[in-house]
Amino acid sequence: MTAQPTLYLTETEYLERERVSIIKHEYYAGEVFAMSGASESHNLIASNVNASLYTQLRGRGCRIYPSDMRVKVMKTGLFTYPDITIVCAKPEFTDVTKRDTLINPTVIIEILSPSTERYDRGIKFQNYRTIETLKEYILIAQDKLHIEQYARHEMHKWLLTEAVGLDSSIVLDAIQCILSLADTYELVDFTPESPSDDRLNPPL
Repeated sequence: MTAQPTLYLTETEYLERERVSIIKHEYYAGEVFAMSGASESHNLIASNVNASLYTQLRGRGCRIYPSDMRVKVMKTGLFTYPDITIVCAKPEFTDVTKRDTLINPTVIIEILSPSTERYDRGIKFQNYRTIETLKEYILIAQDKLHIEQYARHEMHKWLLTEAVGLDSSIVLDAIQCILSLADTYELVDFTPESPSDDRLNPPL
């Protein structure tokens, strides 16, 4: 599928429109891509992961943001909305007064869907890897019990760890948390969902 951008804007124009828009958009190289609503499975997984990690991070000075927090990849100019973003340092923003575009994530978590998986694994991860503060990138399947963890070991070296099955878990060393698949997939129904449950028309 080849995505069609809805508009061509400057970065300033994009931010001006985005801050008053009722729909979220990604922005990359002048192209603007509308994001749509997520499936039930996607929302349940996001809520479960947020709850599990928030409980473990509480009182430790880390911040966990849901998908409404915009992130800018400074080296490439990508503006995006990760499903979950965690910062365990002082948060830094492109605008210190508005504080709505984060630039120093520690961990980014994306929940895969048929329409976004190629993008999340490919171009988006290529952009994310240029964020020097990013230590771990987590991909969570919503159609099976499967989590992938990419952990930075050197500037250009990432180590993949996979967790499969309800008895499995991953250790997020960057934030000293454990994410179990039992918690992640609580109440998730694996009945196939309609392909119309797309969240994004990604640039491919």
